Amino acid sequence: MIGFGPQRTLAAAAVIAGALAGCATQTPDAPSASPPPAAALPSSIPARDLVGRWGYATYHKEADRTRTEAAARGQCGQPYVIGAGASGGVLMHLADEAQQQELQLKGGPGGKNYVGPTGPAGDMKDREIVSFDGRVLVLRWIDPEVAGRYGTGIYVRCAARA
Repeated sequence: MIGFGPQRTLAAAAVIAGALAGCATQTPDAPSASPPPAAALPSSIPARDLVGRWGYATYHKEADRTRTEAAARGQCGQPYVIGAGASGGVLMHLADEAQQQELQLKGGPGGKNYVGPTGPAGDMKDREIVSFDGRVLVLRWIDPEVAGRYGTGIYVRCAARA
């Protein structure tokens, strides 16, 4: 049987004690070194600006946008209604959902704006607000699969009822 001399045993014990002491100084309640989550950026578009009656159509190719905008304008006889939500959002549909639900307007990096369920901006259920001038709203789905099925939505504000 090979044994360690007293000096080697003491040295090994000191190394193990030092390693265990380092572990003992970390407590489960100690704050983590990770940064706090980033605060949500506000949207530069207020929800109230989207509330109203809209003609709606979609396109898949940018070359079809002008024609699609005209088609959306023609849908004002049966408008898509974006309502005001109880919590400051807007009432709209998500992909494949029959019922409208309250969605939030969210700001994102680079000045982008999104509309979608509560959560981080640019989530897979969100739509990016590609453009909005008060009269025409263009929304693109973030999820590529959903975008492939539904295309880019274009909403044209309908004239006020007489």
